Amino acid sequence: MSRPRFLADHDLNEHIVEGVNRREPALEIVRAREVGVADRLDTDVLQYAAEHGLIVISHDVNTMTAAAYARLAAQRPVVGLFLVHQRDPVGPIIDDLILIWSATEAHEWQSQACFLPIP
Repeated sequence: MSRPRFLADHDLNEHIVEGVNRREPALEIVRAREVGVADRLDTDVLQYAAEHGLIVISHDVNTMTAAAYARLAAQRPVVGLFLVHQRDPVGPIIDDLILIWSATEAHEWQSQACFLPIP
């Protein structure tokens, strides 16, 4: 069993990534630009994430969701997808990511797409 690991999509609010890193340095959150997928299509980002066992975190609530569901329909893996509205406050999102990392296993998010913060 393993803890969730994350891929921050290119458009994700940098304050979320910085807040997570500051509060829980052991949590692995990779930025899309660090691995060369920042300017790629959503399908490519999801493919990279699937190959590396990463849950995607994105503000692209329409296009990333559609790409994830298309992958699932084609029976291709989606490690997980967390969607964040750009206007939501970052504090609860940071709290949720840390809670998810500390209290769940990566496999629990397989083929799941959900919004943060969790209600």
